[in-house]
Amino acid sequence: MCGIVGIVSTTPVADRIVDALKRLEYRGYDSAGLATSVDGRIDRRRAPGKLTNLRERLEAEPLDGTIGIGHTRWATHGAPTEANAHPHTTNRVAIVHNGIIENFRELKTELDKDGYKPVSETDTEIVALMVTRELDRGMAPFDAAASVIKRLEGAFALAMMFKGEDNLIVGARQGAPLAVGHGENEMILGSDAIAIAPFTNKVTYLEEGDWVAITKDDARIFDREGQPVERAMAQTQLGVSMVDKGNHRHFMLKEIYEQPDAISHTASHYLDLANGKVKLPSKLPFDFKSLNRLTISACGTAYYAGLVAKYWFEKYARLPVEVDVASEFRYREPPMDAGGLALFISQSGETADTLAALRYCKENGQHIASIVNAQESTIARESDIVFPILCGPEISVASTKATTAQLSVLASLAIAAGRQRGHISEAQEFELVDMLAKLPGAITKALGSEEKIDQISHKLSKAKDVLYLGRGSLFPIAMEGALKLKEITYIHAEGYASGELKHGPIALIDETLPVVVVAPSDDLFDKTISNMHEVAARGGKIILITDEAGAKSVGDDVDEIIIVPDAHEFVMPIICAIPVQLLAYYTAVFMGTDVDQPRNLAKSVTVE
Repeated sequence: MCGIVGIVSTTPVADRIVDALKRLEYRGYDSAGLATSVDGRIDRRRAPGKLTNLRERLEAEPLDGTIGIGHTRWATHGAPTEANAHPHTTNRVAIVHNGIIENFRELKTELDKDGYKPVSETDTEIVALMVTRELDRGMAPFDAAASVIKRLEGAFALAMMFKGEDNLIVGARQGAPLAVGHGENEMILGSDAIAIAPFTNKVTYLEEGDWVAITKDDARIFDREGQPVERAMAQTQLGVSMVDKGNHRHFMLKEIYEQPDAISHTASHYLDLANGKVKLPSKLPFDFKSLNRLTISACGTAYYAGLVAKYWFEKYARLPVEVDVASEFRYREPPMDAGGLALFISQSGETADTLAALRYCKENGQHIASIVNAQESTIARESDIVFPILCGPEISVASTKATTAQLSVLASLAIAAGRQRGHISEAQEFELVDMLAKLPGAITKALGSEEKIDQISHKLSKAKDVLYLGRGSLFPIAMEGALKLKEITYIHAEGYASGELKHGPIALIDETLPVVVVAPSDDLFDKTISNMHEVAARGGKIILITDEAGAKSVGDDVDEIIIVPDAHEFVMPIICAIPVQLLAYYTAVFMGTDVDQPRNLAKSVTVE
């Protein structure tokens, strides 16, 4: 979602704010802007589109000032125009905002009666006008901000600065992340630690309902009741080099190639490779043996990872699993027996729907576990136990290394559950752990198909629709492949269980429809190949993802074959994730789309 940066310093801040916003591009945005205070007045520059447009504006019209706020906007209310871009200003205040003010219409009606009229279509400007009205009534800036923040409903983070106040920024968070960086003679606000890291490694994460007043010397934090509170300062390990794409053309490709190393890192945390065992924290807040059900909730790619895990937990641990799209979960109000385990998967740890599902489960007496990449995120902090994926910052909006790292953690948990529940033996645990240990090498081999996949992508780019098919634990990978293609190429794609082909999708098959079949030579291979022949008989163009044995057993019906390394069915979903990622990536590159920041999408979805 939107990115927020604010700096109070003793030196000019405009260029540094833009640099910090650059590091937040991965969150997704469609306009950008910043405001500074110069000689007691607020001045701003805004531009639709990418940050390069804002930089050009600043080159033509520079901004001075030692205090400022900046923003990358992902449009919610109003089109991505300059008029709707942040910061929103009045003659007395400037505001940047991430999220949605749910009661903005009510507040707008109230402001209209008092003669305060917005000039944009955004909910954010309503906040600026609310604060301005309180200032006009004689309130001090600090008090005006506090009074308005208490009236806002919804999920948001915001930062505001005031005319005539060159040493004060007020920030607040409710349902969207915001952090404070402690520098030398300066303080920084940022949507996350990546924005703050180049300035300082000392970070304080605001908690739900907190608001903060920062000056160049300190930060005063208050809870939702307005009471002063102390929040812990953390030492972040992030650095500028960690968000550089190096020699790769795009962050997505860099992150695809980081997967062997990322999974090695994950494996070293969860596996005792010397003894062939899974190593989990010694004191878990739950016992796999006593569980009657595992509830998994997530969004997007993380949801598909959860679907793969359902196969693993049910087969190897004989543990019933319910997997829900987080945005639907709490609205059906599922009954939950106290003492169950609810597991939430989110790369950012800030996904609004997943967080809401977590809170529903907590209210219903569930043990809360999470699989996240950001260990200091809201989902992590509200969990009883966190299983970090440890893959490092993922910048591209389309998830790759976080997905396979999530799957690696889920696979480790499934083994542990199976062992504790007595459904796999010590020897079987050793075998499965060995397979996970060998994953980085297998993924490296899978990456060797890059050139072949690049060639195939040229044909795929001409399609208007693409069908992905898979069975068993490869069915979610088919859905993931379709999602990746949709996300970054804008080609319509759908993933189906192969056995469902005759229940509707077969009507779409003709000579113009590419069909990607994910079918390594496992127990379900013959059934999937039968479905594939049905596609070929109707002229569909088949791209088969399989292993050497599978490739040797198919006839002339296949147009293209992508070979993955031989492996046990347990780890094959993780391996097959690589070619579907590469297929989407090279198709997007050939088509010339914005691979890392596809239109309309955001990395961290912090509103419903």
